[in-house]
Amino acid sequence: MPTNEGAFSASKPRPNSATRVPPPGRVHRGSRVTRVNAPERAAVIDLEAIRHNVRRLVQVASPAAVMAVVKADAYGHGALPVARAALEAGAAWLGVAHIEEALPLRAAALTAPLLAWLHTPDSDFGAAIAANVDLGCSGWELPRIVAAADLLGRTARIHLKIDTGLGRNGCTLTELPALLADVARHEAAGQIEVVGIFSHLAVADEPERPETDAQLATFLAAVELAHAAGVHPSIRHLANSPATLTRPDIHLDLVRTGLALYGLSPLAGRTPASLGLRPAMTLVTQIAHCKEVPADQGVSYGLNYRTPTATTLALVPLGYADGIPRIATGGPVRVNGVTYPVVGRIAMDQMVIDLGEAGLVSGGHSLLGAEAVLFGPGDGGEASVDEWAAAASTINYEVVTRISPRVPRVYRG
Repeated sequence: MPTNEGAFSASKPRPNSATRVPPPGRVHRGSRVTRVNAPERAAVIDLEAIRHNVRRLVQVASPAAVMAVVKADAYGHGALPVARAALEAGAAWLGVAHIEEALPLRAAALTAPLLAWLHTPDSDFGAAIAANVDLGCSGWELPRIVAAADLLGRTARIHLKIDTGLGRNGCTLTELPALLADVARHEAAGQIEVVGIFSHLAVADEPERPETDAQLATFLAAVELAHAAGVHPSIRHLANSPATLTRPDIHLDLVRTGLALYGLSPLAGRTPASLGLRPAMTLVTQIAHCKEVPADQGVSYGLNYRTPTATTLALVPLGYADGIPRIATGGPVRVNGVTYPVVGRIAMDQMVIDLGEAGLVSGGHSLLGAEAVLFGPGDGGEASVDEWAAAASTINYEVVTRISPRVPRVYRG
């Protein structure tokens, strides 16, 4: 059933609750959308929102520099377009997890400092060094990085990764003196340059928790150990998006911003608008089918939902193969200014919304081809990524990063 009061009729269609600028390839006519060579499904990425968010983060982080984290195809937004927009808006660094993510950015002639920090024994350190990609180093990677640098006759740029309490990658304080002795030796030989030292925070999205202060203390102790060993990184970086927004004392020389770059809030109870951010992704498709059904009609696999009354069902052609969590029954879909929850199980390619009496009054078939928006910035009344995250019992990070390549990206701005 619709979650907004008021229904549209065949003679007087209800207008959208706010005027929305259509993506390229669409023409709005009243409350309907005529698509002109546009994808049937699209993740519309507002690059001006990305630029706005970077400018906001630069302002908040100053005098520290901002690294735009574009790993995981820029959290599903498209690494190359986002990287370009972020650099245009004032980001000084780019960050990715894997070397394989860094190399296409270099191939596209992006020359900004670029760090890749997650490796395996099969990682191509030589390709990274040749492309002037900085490398995170927890310890085991050092001999491999040095060997690749020697083979190329180049100096590798590394950032020492410290485990300050997250328990994942990084060198512990106990192991650090031995690593620093090796690092100092290789740096003196010109094989490596220690550009940075960094760590990652575990609970910065819960600002009241004391573990962040403990991690900061451990990190600063690691920096002192490095200096005592004759290793002097010029860039210290620890803050992620939530720490960038809440802990100026952790900004140090560089902040690494991921989620906030895309206009999403990393803090429970705080909206993007309250943080000065603008969500960049809108997930949109069109109604693929409508039909009137009687009361007690089962819907989708398992027949877990049955229509309480005679109604109209509408088919939304997005499913878990497109990255929509199968568990997210109840997720909101906005059509013609009204928001409807998904009913029944989400399938591989599709989901169903129940139009209720509104569909019967209007004649549900009139909605065939109507724009259906799953989430967006909210200026058109559409749901937020956070509402879909709640429906799927997950976090906003996961919702955007899992939108699959089957959904074309369309760029504005």
